[in-house]
Amino acid sequence: MEHIDVIVDHFRGMLNSTVDIADRIPAGYEVNWFEKTWLSLFDGRNELLTFTAIAFLMHEAVYFGRYIPFLICDYIPALRKYKIQNTKEVTAEMQWKCLKSLLFSHFIIEGPLMLMFLPVAKLAGIRTTEMPLPGWQEMAVQIAVFFVLEDFWHYWIHRLFHWGPLYRNVHKIHHEFSAPFGMTAEYAHPLETIIFGQGTIGGPILYCNFVGSVHAVTMFAWIWLRLFQAIDAHSGYDFPWSLHNVLPFWAGADHHDYHHAAFVNNFSSSFRWWDTIFGTDTKYHAHKARLAKAQSDKKTS
Repeated sequence: MEHIDVIVDHFRGMLNSTVDIADRIPAGYEVNWFEKTWLSLFDGRNELLTFTAIAFLMHEAVYFGRYIPFLICDYIPALRKYKIQNTKEVTAEMQWKCLKSLLFSHFIIEGPLMLMFLPVAKLAGIRTTEMPLPGWQEMAVQIAVFFVLEDFWHYWIHRLFHWGPLYRNVHKIHHEFSAPFGMTAEYAHPLETIIFGQGTIGGPILYCNFVGSVHAVTMFAWIWLRLFQAIDAHSGYDFPWSLHNVLPFWAGADHHDYHHAAFVNNFSSSFRWWDTIFGTDTKYHAHKARLAKAQSDKKTS
């Protein structure tokens, strides 16, 4: 209860304060163009509400913007051969049903969660308007750690959600689309959205507690890349230039699409190693072997 009271008091304090960027720039430090632009977003404004607005607008722009290229692919016959389940169509009714559910989830579930994130994150050590901004090397290391931590969380929580009662009452909603398309990445029960989301925000908070501070700019870059990964995994397309063809340990749509089609195996989000280590990809590999044999037989016949 004491921790909750601290968070509540911190939340109230943040609601009643504004940012003066002069207080955030160290004496003698010269801000660059990007830092100046970043600070201008907060100057004279409420930090909590500004951060939440940026986070929400960025999420919507990246989420739906990332889906658009895959939507366009559905209308280009030449790209049909790259669609994994190419006998199944994405109808307008499916897209509309998914969109309505997403808008409800984004505004009613994820929006309030974003509002509550910053007070907790600031207490953990997340920086927002403090200078200097992190360099790309620092961001790359931290984001790599976040990917690994999220993938570990996702793997075990995802396996748990395939346990009978949880699957029937919660996770079954996400599996409504056995041939996923990009927009279905966050199509899920509210409880699932909340629990899986902890893996995304938990990495930066854990990093702050055990390693060092994380800047909000790094946090936003991480969310951006995580959305790209999630939508790509649900895209239903496996192109020759897909990342898993360059990085064999990357999951991608090839890996996750099988999970939706078969409802088993491949529980990881970004990487393949947990499924390999714990043997939860055997049916997937058998499926790939059958496809390869069928293709080979077709060429020799």
